[in-house]
Amino acid sequence: MDLEPGRAPAPRGPLGPRRRDRRGRGRRWDLIPPHLPGHRTRRERFDDLVADAGAALTERFPRRLAHLQVLVEEVPSADPAPWEEAQVVLGRAVPGTREHPPRVVVYRRPLETRCVTATELEMLVRQVLSEQIGSLLSIAPEDVDPEAWDL
Repeated sequence: MDLEPGRAPAPRGPLGPRRRDRRGRGRRWDLIPPHLPGHRTRRERFDDLVADAGAALTERFPRRLAHLQVLVEEVPSADPAPWEEAQVVLGRAVPGTREHPPRVVVYRRPLETRCVTATELEMLVRQVLSEQIGSLLSIAPEDVDPEAWDL
């Protein structure tokens, strides 16, 4: 760490560097207390939604999906694979190998931009998960999660 001569390092607390007391107003706190619903970010709420939907689908096929990992990423990579079309991908299934278990990746931003309400988002997440899990298991998405496809 390079310091200017005669300058002491910033004081550190038990959790890292202490935040500055700007203009004598005291320490800065969260705007929304943790017990209120607005405290959680959209990303955290989306992660919980995907985890709940993935757990429900894993319960339907416990032996075949015992080692499945469901991951959330913000956006798909900018350069698609040669076999993929040049369209926005909502999810991706990665078959398992000896080193890695099977994975399903769900992309948060493309899904959220397509939905207006929370129920639409929940149904779209369930549909994307059932499509990707269906491609891993070689069965129709309607057979993976029939309730997600009832219109």
